[in-house]
Amino acid sequence: MDVSTFYALFSTTCFTLTGLWWNVVRARRDWTSNPAMRRTIGGIYLSFLLPALMGLFAQVGGTENPILWRLSFVVVAIVGGASMVRLVSQAWRDGTPIAIRWTQIGTVVVYVAIAVIGVAPQLVMPLGLTGIQVEALLLIALVALGHALVWRFLVTENVEE
Repeated sequence: MDVSTFYALFSTTCFTLTGLWWNVVRARRDWTSNPAMRRTIGGIYLSFLLPALMGLFAQVGGTENPILWRLSFVVVAIVGGASMVRLVSQAWRDGTPIAIRWTQIGTVVVYVAIAVIGVAPQLVMPLGLTGIQVEALLLIALVALGHALVWRFLVTENVEE
């Protein structure tokens, strides 16, 4: 698959997931009364929104203007990583289930990898892939972790009710 086509489909999918998550949250307004749950809800939201934005930047920059996608991936990964670090630190204090905390930590690791590859895409050359291809794989991992957060959040919530 062409990288540009991948990012077009990927962004669309992520924006769709963002909208679906809005609908889930809207249907469960009781979740927003708890600050810990609101933070987790926001973390899940970012797990879909930020990859969607990176996908758009990859489409605009692509291989013709690599500095655009590289800079945008670094900036967005820093925002996502910092947000998730904040969530993880608060999760330890508020008793968020361990499975959710480990998934959040995995998300931080992926954001760090995205930023590193954005700064130095030549690091992946020995793999026979381009930086933007490896970033695509990392974004897939990020969305998979977002799905894991949704699953854990929904299962944990249902168990506690």
